[in-house]
Amino acid sequence: MTGFRLLLIGMFAVLATYTGVTIAGQGWDLMSVFFGDMGRMAWPGQFNLDFMFMLTLSALWVAWRHRFSPAGLALAVVAFFGGASFLSVYLLVLSLRAGGGVTEILLGKARAAGRA
Repeated sequence: MTGFRLLLIGMFAVLATYTGVTIAGQGWDLMSVFFGDMGRMAWPGQFNLDFMFMLTLSALWVAWRHRFSPAGLALAVVAFFGGASFLSVYLLVLSLRAGGGVTEILLGKARAAGRA
């Protein structure tokens, strides 16, 4: 679990640094670039579409893990828009709290305990 936690911390640090440099150089105009690339029907757009689908799956998993509760739905929105920045911190916190290991991280406490 220590290696996984170090990976999450490293991912967050690299992504935060890269994002900061990108914002400093290009500003906050992510959406027009993101969807503009998709509109051009080229490889950058294909990557963005693939990435958006991965964000959707991440958000659905977070919502499901929290049983589609209001808090789970709010976290899902953050997961969708926050991407790996959110997910790395979220998984790190879960790994520190989870007494049941990976099963509890993936399923949530009640499902991991068989109280689905």
